[in-house]
Amino acid sequence: MSGEPDWLVWGREIQAIAQTGLSFTRDPFDRERYEMLRVIAARMMAVGTGAPVAWIESLFAGQEGYATPKVEVRAAVFDAAGRILMVREVLDGGRWTLPGGWADVNLTPAENAVKEVQEESGYIVTVRRLAAVWDRDRQGHEHKAFSCAKFFFLCDLAGGEAATSIETSEIGWFGPDEIPADLSLGRVLPGQIRRMFEHYRAPGLPADFE
Repeated sequence: MSGEPDWLVWGREIQAIAQTGLSFTRDPFDRERYEMLRVIAARMMAVGTGAPVAWIESLFAGQEGYATPKVEVRAAVFDAAGRILMVREVLDGGRWTLPGGWADVNLTPAENAVKEVQEESGYIVTVRRLAAVWDRDRQGHEHKAFSCAKFFFLCDLAGGEAATSIETSEIGWFGPDEIPADLSLGRVLPGQIRRMFEHYRAPGLPADFE
């Protein structure tokens, strides 16, 4: 599991079993057992994270249906000078990241990337191709309660102008040697940005995946 602590792996698996079981069982006794499993998973997560058990239980209780990874999108937008677009988040201490966020329903991952860029930076982009699909934990991000697949899209600038939003406080273009040190590491890692530059320079590179 590439560095993931055992309590996190086990807690996720138990929560996923409980969530899926509660979604499909019709047996009241099985329902009670799945609810007990969900409580056990919450207690494991609480021990590992230090978060209140009740808060984690309510988080798990809000999940319905077959348990699958969350989907996040990130857009690597390049201008004519080969610089990459970055935005400074209002949250997370005002750190820099590639535009993106959780994928919304009724939009494809690529459409979500386009939407996030316009909302967070003011720019209009087109998606050139998928550059990577990475597992959040195996990339080295901070461990979270739920699994997450991160989609990175290589994008071309098509219009618009720089504009901040309720989510962002600054917009900037950066060359490969100018990437800010204060990155929002929960959203993007230095190695991921470097890899986007490699994809930009070598259009024939296949998409990265795990």
